[in-house]
Amino acid sequence: MKKLNKVLIPLIGAALIAPSFAQPAQAEENVSPVETPAVELRGTLDHLLSEHFVLAVVSMQKQFDGDEGAEAAQAALEQNAADMKPAIASIYGDEGAEEFNRIFSGHNQFTADYVQAVKDGDEAAQQEASEMLDAFYVELGEFLEAATEGELPAGAAIEVLDIHEEQVEKAFDAYVAGDYETVYMTYREGLSHMFDISAALSGAIVAQSPDTFDGTDPNTAAGDLRADASNLVAEHFALATLGMAKEFKDAPDFDFVSWAEDENTADLKATIGSVYGDEGAEQFEMIWQGNHILAQSDYVNAVKNEDDAAKEEALASFSTFADEFGAFLGTATEGILPADAATELVNMHEEQVLTTFDRYIDGDYEGSFEKFREGYAFTFDIGSGLAGAIVEQNPEMFEDEAGMPDMPQTGMGGMSNQGPTLQWYAWLLAGAAVAFGGYFGVRKMRSNA
Repeated sequence: MKKLNKVLIPLIGAALIAPSFAQPAQAEENVSPVETPAVELRGTLDHLLSEHFVLAVVSMQKQFDGDEGAEAAQAALEQNAADMKPAIASIYGDEGAEEFNRIFSGHNQFTADYVQAVKDGDEAAQQEASEMLDAFYVELGEFLEAATEGELPAGAAIEVLDIHEEQVEKAFDAYVAGDYETVYMTYREGLSHMFDISAALSGAIVAQSPDTFDGTDPNTAAGDLRADASNLVAEHFALATLGMAKEFKDAPDFDFVSWAEDENTADLKATIGSVYGDEGAEQFEMIWQGNHILAQSDYVNAVKNEDDAAKEEALASFSTFADEFGAFLGTATEGILPADAATELVNMHEEQVLTTFDRYIDGDYEGSFEKFREGYAFTFDIGSGLAGAIVEQNPEMFEDEAGMPDMPQTGMGGMSNQGPTLQWYAWLLAGAAVAFGGYFGVRKMRSNA
């Protein structure tokens, strides 16, 4: 019998913003490959580190623009750092956590100083802030080498952190210059890069203390699946909430946020097409775009125009999308994630997107970012749940990586250079090709044994 709880339990924890990295070692023979202690560590790092990047970009934009929500954005960024502290303490103790917090929190302040210097046209202050940011990644790299007892060498850590800082600064500098295409290309690349950092860091932590993680490995095929699914879903949520606020305010970069969201959709569509052909890909896009992506814009314009009828129509579209996509997921997982449960999860996701927007427009900026963080965390529960379902459905696909097909590489952002991301997301869906064949009305690509 399929174990539904294995899929649903991780999806219920959306409010647990800062779960502990280290879980007690347990000899559970039936633990899902996407829920082992080491993969849970990687998933937590995926969540918190990628959220840091997203909040940093948003906070810098709002501070530069003089947006009324800038203070709440910065507070959310600082709370993200605070959430890392107990997680670090669970591995390296209170002293290690305090040192990490000192380094990381200071980095957030240097970022704010950099924005203010640019805004004030103070080149000396800008140079000073930039130098402090350079010093940050060196200091953090050295901390990580010491903390992991050399499992993550300072040179390697500094290199990946340097890339991160360059991406944050590049996205902001391009924003100031009005080069919005570069902003959101860099945004996608930078968000994807955070998942690379967490993969490396989790591997080093586990290598240092294998017994703490029950001898499990974070960087497995199932772990890659969970991370890559979470990456795409989290990126969708972040871009959707950002784009809705930008559209409401007629921001000059709205079209480019929308473009980035379309690139995220294109990554999904290309993956569907590689498994089910063009007709299947078009059917996916119709479901995803018509009553979902386009409905977001309809909702924004209804609120902007104070058109209650149009608002209700947009809400009805979201409900239709939840039903259709819930059926899509239920069919894909052959009932491991039932359509009704999947629909409920999609509805919860939509509520988080809309509430983030509604609170922001109402001037409840603290509440908006609180809901944003809840919704962003939830996307990682979705990624875990979907990965768990597909691995349970097709365990043989995740025994090793031999024979994995080459998948199309689309998009202009991080996904375009991340073949494995598309590849693993394809396998997230590929296990149910026969079931989807009937749903899409296209030729079956394979048969189940």
